[in-house]
Amino acid sequence: MKTPYNIILAPLLTEKGTGDQERNNVYLFKVARNANKHQIKSAIEELFKVRVLEVRTSLVPSKLRRYGRWEGRKPGYKKAYVKLRKGDKIPIFEGV
Repeated sequence: MKTPYNIILAPLLTEKGTGDQERNNVYLFKVARNANKHQIKSAIEELFKVRVLEVRTSLVPSKLRRYGRWEGRKPGYKKAYVKLRKGDKIPIFEGV
C-alpha cells in the first residue's frame, strides 16, 4: 500500500512555481511516476491538513547530459500542480 510519503517525493521550487503560488495559490510537487490525481490529492490533504481543489499533472522527460566524451541521461519525473482553497497555505513553501 502506498503511503503519502511514497506519493509526494519533494516540493519543487521554481521561479514559475513561486509566481503561480503567490497569484493562484498553486503549489508544485515532484510525485511518484505511477501516482494518479486522486492519490496525490488525498496525500496532500493528509500530509498538510489543507483542502485541495484541483490537481494537474505532467511528465517531465529525461534529458541527455554530456561530460566530455561521456554521455548519460538525467532521469525524468512526474510533477503535480496542486491548487488549494483560498486561505490555505503549505508552510514548507513560506519564506523561500
